[in-house]
Amino acid sequence: MQILSARSALPEHRHTQDEITDAFAGVIARGRLDERVLRRFHRNAGVSQRHLALPLEAYAELSGFTEANDHFIEQAVVLGSRAVEEALKAADLTPSDVDLLMVATVTGLAIPSLDARIAAVTGMRPDVKRVPLVGLGCVAGAAGVARLHDYLLGRPDHVAVLIAVELCSLTVQRDDVSVPNLVASGLFGDGAGAVVARGSAGEPGRAEVLDTRSRLYPDSERTMGFDVTSGGLRIVLDAEVPAIVGRYIRDDVDGFLATHDLTRADVGWWVCHPGGPKVIEALQEALELEREDVRLTWESLDRVGNLSSASVLHVLESTLRERPPRPGSYGMMLAMGPGFCSELVLLRAGEGAL
Repeated sequence: MQILSARSALPEHRHTQDEITDAFAGVIARGRLDERVLRRFHRNAGVSQRHLALPLEAYAELSGFTEANDHFIEQAVVLGSRAVEEALKAADLTPSDVDLLMVATVTGLAIPSLDARIAAVTGMRPDVKRVPLVGLGCVAGAAGVARLHDYLLGRPDHVAVLIAVELCSLTVQRDDVSVPNLVASGLFGDGAGAVVARGSAGEPGRAEVLDTRSRLYPDSERTMGFDVTSGGLRIVLDAEVPAIVGRYIRDDVDGFLATHDLTRADVGWWVCHPGGPKVIEALQEALELEREDVRLTWESLDRVGNLSSASVLHVLESTLRERPPRPGSYGMMLAMGPGFCSELVLLRAGEGAL
């Protein structure tokens, strides 16, 4: 599979972390929250600014899950459409060229699903194949690239598109003073990412997907995810996530690379999901990486926060545009998410323009 382009789209409402902290301190469990705890979690999130789907003052006025989800549908279609239009333009393609549209999300519910709505808005063909990926969370960006690869192996002349769109701010619970909700309110941002790919037919792309591997970890279902409640999506986020990453990811990566007669020393560039400071540090330690090796992951976390499924696509775009890898060099995309699971994608840099 050839990756032709990757593009991100962010909401227009951008605020510093301090501004968001001040606003959310008045939104979450008014009168029952020790603001010092909230501010400590927000300071330690490794985030300096984030983009939000709604104006900052609007979060205090949300009446409940129905209103928040209505905003999710409206804004997700706008952001997802913008991301895919920019990505197609960069690949010198149009919406009518798309044979398969895959859309990943976990921060809202839409029936018809977002893929149907985005296909209609952007003018894709009525026979476009659609695959909604719902519930994969942070891993879905890498998993979506992997599933595009699976499809294009059998359709080498087709064009396939992945869109990941997440509006995490709309899931913050106003009556929940638990540590997971406070951490999430300072870590996650809103945004979308899109990847345009085609099979092996045609000219080389900016990067080639060589192989993928999925990994589901035992006894970890309650490590990360959402509980669906009458008040909306309530975050599940176990403090053991960095420890699980540290326990498994080295053997997973080494075993995957070994099937291609490669080692970590052969990997010249890393596209890692910015799960949070402790998760990135666990990755660095387990894989024996320097901070510079994952600098773009740290920068993505700082500039936009954790965008859930869209984050690794944001890092991929930055990698291919800001630090183009040497043609022929190997890269590794990886992300973790609810399950608890990981997805690994082995890449090779091409010479096509992004």
